[in-house]
Amino acid sequence: MTRGAASTPLARAALLGIALAFLGVFLVAPLVAVFAEALSKGFAAYGAALIERDALSAVRLTLLVAAISVPLNIVFGLAASWAIAKFDFRGKSVLITLIDLPFSVSPVVSGLIYVLLFGAQGWFGPWLRAHDVEIIFAVPGLVLATMFITFPFVARELIPLMQEQGRDDEEAALSLGASGWQTFRRVTLPNIRWGLLYGVLLCNARAMGEFGAVSVVSGHIRGKTNTMPLHVEILYNEYNFAAAFAVASLLALLALVTLTLKSILEWRYGIHGRTGY
Repeated sequence: MTRGAASTPLARAALLGIALAFLGVFLVAPLVAVFAEALSKGFAAYGAALIERDALSAVRLTLLVAAISVPLNIVFGLAASWAIAKFDFRGKSVLITLIDLPFSVSPVVSGLIYVLLFGAQGWFGPWLRAHDVEIIFAVPGLVLATMFITFPFVARELIPLMQEQGRDDEEAALSLGASGWQTFRRVTLPNIRWGLLYGVLLCNARAMGEFGAVSVVSGHIRGKTNTMPLHVEILYNEYNFAAAFAVASLLALLALVTLTLKSILEWRYGIHGRTGY
């Protein structure tokens, strides 16, 4: 299509119509279906499904896993992005490749790796069993699997931002007598705050919605190792569709909140920088 043809009112209207139709079919319609099915038996049944014991356990576990994995990934993302953007060292390209590894590995495969390492028949399984340490089919396994899936988000958001900003501000602060911690807290961190918030937002959303990796390491122990996505699967397989969609609606609300905050951050952050994706 030529530039002149694309700039005509008819072409713009056609392109806008295609985009809106695509969003309607693949975004709006599924969301409407989730909430319609969740409320199909009324608000009383919807509320009962959310306060049911196993559902509350799944919500608490999801929040716990996210509360542990996201801060740890923030620390890793800050350290990795600082090292890659501000210093030259051998193996930098290898580190960048490793950070991108979860994007190219299936979540199910990553969960299976932890089973092979820490499972009862895994490399460290006998030692862990002898010392009464539970990783697989317990909270530590869920945290490890979630961290592996989500650790690139903060780092990949901050690396290009820090590289674009360069080292001049930090070098000036150090030359004026500031310590490394003072330089980071008063110079680096304010410059990357919007990018950091953006990465944390994406990391948290993925941590709460992760299914494949945690499904492998959880054991699907009801009321103990089931996160919200796993609890939705169990309810759906039991043909308890209203309850399944009720819990799924919480994840849908999380997605909507994430989308809204993401748009706000993009608007604010896009004025001064760019994202890493």
